[in-house]
Amino acid sequence: MSTHSPYAQRSLSEFISHVKIRDDYSYGLKNFLDEFRSNPRVELLEEEPPLLDGILQDDGLADSYVASAAAYLCQLHDFPQPDWVNTKQRIKKTPWFAAKSPNLKAILLQESPAAFRVRNLFVSANALHRA
Repeated sequence: MSTHSPYAQRSLSEFISHVKIRDDYSYGLKNFLDEFRSNPRVELLEEEPPLLDGILQDDGLADSYVASAAAYLCQLHDFPQPDWVNTKQRIKKTPWFAAKSPNLKAILLQESPAAFRVRNLFVSANALHRA
């Protein structure tokens, strides 16, 4: 049971620790990003989230994406990156593209933020933005 106020911001690790299925991951990450944008604090990124590959069986995609997102947010806000974002479990072994068509892959190769590229993920420049 959580000991924090229902109004306190939750860390990335707290959101990810509740993941049991893919939808939990997707909603959890989006909800974290919404909360983080309302009050960006490095403390929300410092604790290492649990690894998800054993739960999601996605060849490390979610683990790499979580690390990429945290590293990107640190760069964006000039925060120091926590060490956990650079562990080998957080780097996708094979390249992953957010699009399948060759033309879109070429665009993603160019515009993917560095925090994602170094972890072998190729996404749009606005991958973490929400409408």
